[in-house]
Amino acid sequence: MTIRRLAVLTSGGDAPGMNAAIRSVVRTAVHHHVEPFGVRNGYRGLMNGDIEPLTNRAIGGIMLRGGTVLGSARAPDFATDAGRDKAIDHLERLGIDGLIVIGGNGSQSGSLSLHNTGFPTVGVASTIDNDLSLVDTCIGVDTALNTGLALIDRLRDTATSHHRAFVVEMMGRKSGYLALMAGIASGAELICTPESPVPIEAVIETVQAAHAIGKNHFLVVVAEGSPLTAPAIVDALNGDKCFEARLSVLGHVQRGGAPLAFDRLLGSRSAAVAVQALLRGQSGELAGLAKGEITLVPIADAILPSRKVTPELLGLGDILSR
Repeated sequence: MTIRRLAVLTSGGDAPGMNAAIRSVVRTAVHHHVEPFGVRNGYRGLMNGDIEPLTNRAIGGIMLRGGTVLGSARAPDFATDAGRDKAIDHLERLGIDGLIVIGGNGSQSGSLSLHNTGFPTVGVASTIDNDLSLVDTCIGVDTALNTGLALIDRLRDTATSHHRAFVVEMMGRKSGYLALMAGIASGAELICTPESPVPIEAVIETVQAAHAIGKNHFLVVVAEGSPLTAPAIVDALNGDKCFEARLSVLGHVQRGGAPLAFDRLLGSRSAAVAVQALLRGQSGELAGLAKGEITLVPIADAILPSRKVTPELLGLGDILSR
């Protein structure tokens, strides 16, 4: 099938570098004499027919902006046959032959469902959670990690000044990747992730050991999906009285801000590969970085549980925290 028109949407949580990917989709399509369209507000916009032509001028200057200029929204109805049929009907009415989906695990589950209906769809790996399998790092991870790290470094300054403990909660849904990497990079005394639960007794023991050797602060980085929550750790530390503890929830601030060079390049390269794959007649594939190269992997495999929080990284975090 020849692709004459293609559409692009961004779905799920926004990630720094999504706009670079949108820009790359449009310019790569135009280069190959294919007419690009943008879908507003993800799958919800697709079901509502909120689709408009995009031009090179329309996407000029967006690469340095955070978030997504196309918008994103929840769309539970897209999980139904009726929702997908409605979306495909809008695409076909406009003569759109293929779709690029920029997003993470949930978004790519949606792109796989479209592929399974026979509509040509290729994904681009983009999520700060970094929870897609078979790709090393997704669009947005590097910027979100550096944003979180900069904030944690500032908290360490005030923790040291006031001889306090700070418990920092980081985003990541069910993935502890951001928390683990930020914890290692910031020199945190303790890291708590969903993949490696830490009992409260171990937290208290670690705090007491640090206090006994003369440490004048204590830093805990907690993934939001950790079974032992950040507020529970704060309560336990204040009860122990080795350090006065404070809670800092970084939250959505990690998503915002201008993407760093790595994410601009990753978005640009991944999206170009995705468009080229679609034009070659491929579908059900995901473009992302694996082993130093931008490559294509099956979406069905990419949405399987990720194993990025490895025993080796967890062990390194433990060794370096001593």
